[in-house]
Amino acid sequence: MRHVIALDVGGTGMKAALVAQDGALLHQTRRATGRERGPEAVVEGILDFAAELSAHGAEQFGEPASAAGVAVPGIVDADRGIASYAANLGWRDIPLRDLLADRLGIPVALGHDVRTGGLAEGRIGAGQGADRFLFVPLGTGIAGAIGIAGRVEAGAHGFAGEIGHIVVRPGGSPCPCGQRGCLERYASAAAVSEAWAQACGDPDADAADCAKAVASGDPNAVRVWQHAIDALADGLVTALTLLDPRTLIIGGGLAEAGDTLFTPLRKAVGRRVTFQKLPTIVPAALGDTAGCLGAGLLAWDLLTTTDGTEVTP
Repeated sequence: MRHVIALDVGGTGMKAALVAQDGALLHQTRRATGRERGPEAVVEGILDFAAELSAHGAEQFGEPASAAGVAVPGIVDADRGIASYAANLGWRDIPLRDLLADRLGIPVALGHDVRTGGLAEGRIGAGQGADRFLFVPLGTGIAGAIGIAGRVEAGAHGFAGEIGHIVVRPGGSPCPCGQRGCLERYASAAAVSEAWAQACGDPDADAADCAKAVASGDPNAVRVWQHAIDALADGLVTALTLLDPRTLIIGGGLAEAGDTLFTPLRKAVGRRVTFQKLPTIVPAALGDTAGCLGAGLLAWDLLTTTDGTEVTP
């Protein structure tokens, strides 16, 4: 069976899959990145992991993988195939595409983790059928993927979609990026966890606990939650004013709160729009498989010309 290798590299763990041409996940596995052993060990771990997947695919399906796709965090130069910088992994300027291509002997595509997940959500997930979408995962931080006609826009320098660093509260909380008042300092899962832990006096409380307390009517939780919703709505309205997406896809850990998030968020965004067209606001559909599925799409794209004709690697 023809298949590709898909790797989704995170700060602490890696998810991998063998993906068929119809998007089916033929084989899935995970392992730690081993970042405590340093960036060189992380890179070697990625190469070894990919090689093991290649061997498994050849044995299981009777032929080697046709291509590979890999999604990584941080700053990514996808055109040159370089993982430029990732604070969590400690690497700089790693020619990961070429290293993997040399190890595997097949074409390799490299992508940014959020944009790659957004590609999957746009093509086969919650944004399927939308010609313009914005994917915003709310996790430890906040990023975004701008979808246009089946692809995701990287920008001139690979920084497109960094909605988490829109300033929504000028002069507010300092952000590691160097600004003050960035959206992710108020509306990320990490920010909600921090605010709720302080409000309830439990240092171990997190955003999920806050959502449960909101659902039960706790007024302190409602206050913390609404503070985050208001900041998020401010950032999203700025983004939709600039981008005019047809569909706004919200994912990440905070989206797991379901209607506790989406009902007030839709109302808050609706109150803020004036002349703008209100997009459909929907939860992400693919969960933590989005990165792998997106990496698989990147790999299959390498094997298809612009007119849709399949090519042989």
